[in-house]
Amino acid sequence: MTRFSSLLAFALILLLPVASAGAASPEPAALFEAKTVADRNSTLTALEAAAPGDPASAYAAGAGQFFTALEILAGGLHRHGFESPQSFMLPLMRLPVPDNPNPEPLTYDDFRAILVAFRDRLQKSAATLGSVPAGADIGMEVDLTRLGIDLNEDGQIAPNESAAAIMASLSRGGGAPDAAAPALTFRFDRADGYWLQGYAEFLMAQADFWLAHDFRTMFDGSFHMLFPRAKLPLQDTLVPPDGGMGGSMLSSEWRLADFISLVHLVNWPVVEPERRQAARRHLMEMIRLSREDWKAIRAETDNDREWLPGPQQKGASPLTGLEVGEEQVQAWHAALDMAEDLLEGRTLLPHFRIADKGINMKRFFDEPKPFDLVLSITGPAIAPYLESGKILTGEEFDQIQRQFGGAGFLTFALWFN
Repeated sequence: MTRFSSLLAFALILLLPVASAGAASPEPAALFEAKTVADRNSTLTALEAAAPGDPASAYAAGAGQFFTALEILAGGLHRHGFESPQSFMLPLMRLPVPDNPNPEPLTYDDFRAILVAFRDRLQKSAATLGSVPAGADIGMEVDLTRLGIDLNEDGQIAPNESAAAIMASLSRGGGAPDAAAPALTFRFDRADGYWLQGYAEFLMAQADFWLAHDFRTMFDGSFHMLFPRAKLPLQDTLVPPDGGMGGSMLSSEWRLADFISLVHLVNWPVVEPERRQAARRHLMEMIRLSREDWKAIRAETDNDREWLPGPQQKGASPLTGLEVGEEQVQAWHAALDMAEDLLEGRTLLPHFRIADKGINMKRFFDEPKPFDLVLSITGPAIAPYLESGKILTGEEFDQIQRQFGGAGFLTFALWFN
């Protein structure tokens, strides 16, 4: 299960009925039952109108806004014939977008506009979810095979666009979603709202980091790898005549060559420094929300099909097959403290070439300079942020990793947020 597939599933999950006392409000079930985007959006609009006076509507509306943010991204990518590289280097673009035989041309400004719309919708989702009171009595039962997202902008929500189908596609490492995905049923509560809100902040941090910079040179020089038929500047020169769809050795080699170009071209001038500063604030907020999430999880007394169970809620998760013990929770809080110390500059990030100084990550975000990936790895680009002080050691991180056992820190981190 990848980080992105987990958050996508949860975004869709939260569109189911939500229990709440008080005045009548729009029925969130219609978001789940809708077979068309128009019907889904109509219900979402009604929930947004009811949200200020009803926690249940706010909870569902915030989830719906997150859901439509993902749809904005998926639709924009599909419109221009996106082909996912399934790379950790490009975490924003891992949706299994269906093939588009007639893609529209794509420009750098078009791509930035997609990111802006995606990011702004996430901000609306985070604000709405943040308006739900901490003690709100929220609960819902969910079958992931009955949730959907319109991946191809046809206005329909088909079975092969369900959350379960998309998750299965991502876990296979790519390919079109399969409508016959296995069922997963969960019951979601207030704690899980913090979880989703934290993921909104995480994705906003990524989007704002990109948008803080001018990455036009990288776009013009390598993005035909991702959009091979969208009339990018080097398409006619570097994309094979079959658009890379032939399955030949040449098809894989040209993508590898362009991926190397992409890495080389991550040399981005800063154009909106406030967005790079905002990226750090989003990450700090994500840490705060994770702590609120675990506070709420620990307060739960039920054990009913938990998305993220606490130590008191025994049994392996049907999503991950893992059980959560007190040792993992304590280690996660230690990881949050470590991340916060790095983002606040209280602890410095080590660099393999420099023994007596470390990187002040707070200054990296708050005092932005051009971002060069290769020169950051080799050293010159991070020199302005080097300081003397407490440097994070490998032993400190290894100690946290050991507490997560055989499954490993990364597996739990993708799940826990």
